Amino acid sequence: MLRIISLNLNGIRSAWSKNVEPWLAAQQADIVCFQELKAQAADLSPDMLAPQGMHAFYHCAEKKGYSGVGIWTRAAPRGVIEGFDGGEFDAEGRYLRVDFGNLSVISLYLPSGSSSPERQEAKFRFLDVFLPQMQALRAEGREIVLCGDWNIAHREIDLKNWKSNQKNSGFLPEERAWLTRVFDELGWVDVYRRLYPEQGEAAYTWWSNRGQAWAKNVGWRIDYQIATPGIAATARQGSVYKEQRFSDHAPLVVDYDYRITDNAI
Repeated sequence: MLRIISLNLNGIRSAWSKNVEPWLAAQQADIVCFQELKAQAADLSPDMLAPQGMHAFYHCAEKKGYSGVGIWTRAAPRGVIEGFDGGEFDAEGRYLRVDFGNLSVISLYLPSGSSSPERQEAKFRFLDVFLPQMQALRAEGREIVLCGDWNIAHREIDLKNWKSNQKNSGFLPEERAWLTRVFDELGWVDVYRRLYPEQGEAAYTWWSNRGQAWAKNVGWRIDYQIATPGIAATARQGSVYKEQRFSDHAPLVVDYDYRITDNAI
């Protein structure tokens, strides 16, 4: 079994203060993908840089206290790639890839457009440059899993108040259509939705800090593991962990009946 966890930390130091580290240790995951570190390399503690039994890699944003992604792996990867195009979004620390023999895993953090019209325009720019990247990844012929906070709820089932959010960032028609292209045109698979096609509220992974969103489960499903069809077909179970809160996001855990092999494809 291959266990992969994706978690937007909303600040790695904040999540550590909420005891995410012992929970992670208990999960016995093979790969953990983090988003929104909100930290520089110098801010990371020894246990973040060298977790017991794991190899740790980070791609921090140039801007302090902002964005950033990380990956922990139990097996040592053959290669690590920071960024995907050398442009504005690589400076924001939004893409980190690890390669094994027949598998690549990517931690991805899409921009949020909710804070201002300028950031929404940046989000649209990201979608424009990242669709060709998704196409190029498919053309590699490898098994690939992209884990992360995509900041888009794809369908009405993926958020509580879909009617009132149709003009809001994260559920805009253009954003949803972009995800549809990723699935229907490029052939990527939404792994959790493949496992649980009709699951609604139990699948939410993010809740606003405003009002009583968490208490009333007024949530959104915006964290995904999106994979190539081969490894997606091996997914056996998935879960969203909600017993403890480490962040405004919940960890997304997927178990694959899959074995990393040494021979590269």
